[in-house]
Amino acid sequence: MADGEGYRNPTEVQMSQLVLPCHTNQRGELSVGQLLKWIDTTACLSAERHAGCPCVTASMDDIYFEHTISVGQVVNIKAKVNRAFNSSMEVGIQVASEDLCSEKQWSVCKALATFVAQRELTKVKLKQTTPQTEEEKTEHSVAAERRRMRLLYADTIKDLLANCVIQDDLESRDCSYMVPAERTRVESVELVLPPHANHQGHTFGGQIMAWMENVATIAASRLCRAHPTLKAIEMFHFRGPSQVGDRLVLKAIVNNAFKHSMEVGVCVEAYRQGAETQRQHINSAFMTFVVLDADDQPRTLPWIRPQPGDGERRYREASARKKIRLDRKYIVSCKQAEMPLSVPWDPSNQVCLSYNNVSSLKMLVAKDNWVLSSEINQVRLYTLEDDKFLSFHMEMLVQVETIQAFMLLSDLLRRPEWDKHYRSVELVQQVDEDDAIYHVISPALGGDTKPQDFVILASRRKPCDSGEPYVIALRSVTLPTHPETPAYRRGETLCSGFCFWREGDQLTKVSYYNQATPGFLNYVTTNVAGLSSEFYTTVKACEQFLLDNRNDLAPSLQTL
Repeated sequence: MADGEGYRNPTEVQMSQLVLPCHTNQRGELSVGQLLKWIDTTACLSAERHAGCPCVTASMDDIYFEHTISVGQVVNIKAKVNRAFNSSMEVGIQVASEDLCSEKQWSVCKALATFVAQRELTKVKLKQTTPQTEEEKTEHSVAAERRRMRLLYADTIKDLLANCVIQDDLESRDCSYMVPAERTRVESVELVLPPHANHQGHTFGGQIMAWMENVATIAASRLCRAHPTLKAIEMFHFRGPSQVGDRLVLKAIVNNAFKHSMEVGVCVEAYRQGAETQRQHINSAFMTFVVLDADDQPRTLPWIRPQPGDGERRYREASARKKIRLDRKYIVSCKQAEMPLSVPWDPSNQVCLSYNNVSSLKMLVAKDNWVLSSEINQVRLYTLEDDKFLSFHMEMLVQVETIQAFMLLSDLLRRPEWDKHYRSVELVQQVDEDDAIYHVISPALGGDTKPQDFVILASRRKPCDSGEPYVIALRSVTLPTHPETPAYRRGETLCSGFCFWREGDQLTKVSYYNQATPGFLNYVTTNVAGLSSEFYTTVKACEQFLLDNRNDLAPSLQTL
């Protein structure tokens, strides 16, 4: 069945709302708080359709607002479950606006929410989703990598603050007008009433997010003395529930003001009547605002003067989050055709680059228009022409345990033993247990006289569920310690790597993928006749290497 042809995801829920004056802010645009309510409602209904039981919002990932929505326009929201884990699931949300008079439509934002299924008496074990289309297969595969990135986010902030100098743009700002951060502080209390609760009696997550957006807007207004525009939200994280009758204390303050944007931190505490001293921190988020002039261009903002102690900590953390946010938005949201092949590596973007490395390979694997080009002795060569790229996929069955094949091929230091294209390999940096950076020397390509060198990030992942592959993903990065030199021609790889599927006892399907860069593509087009033979020889050498070393799990492999 073709994508979208007579098929609809069983978890998909759609909502359409006409924007009325009661939904708008002082500029006559749809309030982001109201939009968050509708988003959370749609996503929750999708999660509950899959779970078959009540679900609560656990978190909402970064949201970047691309377009505002005016009175009289229609908001169209679509949500579906991308993947279910044990008791939680990732829900993907798409928001678009529609002008009924002109019939024009705009993308407003995309969001990813995590919901947790809850039953009173029994522990929930969610059924797995069954992706059907190429898009669903991609989202299902990449969801596990996004989950990993969420779990590592707090450690990334700590490492960046501990090991890096955070650059600010104070030199380029007018510091003649400095606003004390304390002047922007906002504290507001809300009583949770029955209309604010969901069908389980808990405070509706969308309502809490709307209240948070309200106090954040007030804090931002106190800095700029104007009506700010919310451009991005960095992860709502729900730490605990609240119920009808609870008092919610919402606190907001401007953590840092950059040249054209400011970050506002918001936290929510809940307490019961008569127990005000026993407040429970239930939610937090960071929101980025800008102030637009008459031409919709961002205005320059005054400098914020943080309070000593916690204020200075929040100030530095806001700078770290800005760097991570910009890196992540660039790396994760860019299409492969729009980004450079080699991206600079530093501690602030290592989690994002690792995510992009693995997810790019998984997206390549999930494509369903691979064409079988040749088959020699059960070794298959597939090709794929897509989005101005030519990709290759080699596939073979090997009489080796899957974990052994995965461990052997994840050690790039041993790749010269079987791959003539890897003349020598140096381990430059062992980033963590699953990621490492290598410097690779390769023979000259085609008629070139200079050998090539590569700086490669290797990211490996074990499967989250049965039936999923082991993954080794490779992509080029740049390092200050390994610049280009006259002795070599710097080569680049955008997306390549291995996937390993268990086909039975001592039987593994090994698949190698490579998305051809322009340099390699030129070589391919001038050597079409020998391409299949060259690939076949390399794959057979890989197979023999695995067979010869299948019982060899050296300590260096186990600690990679």
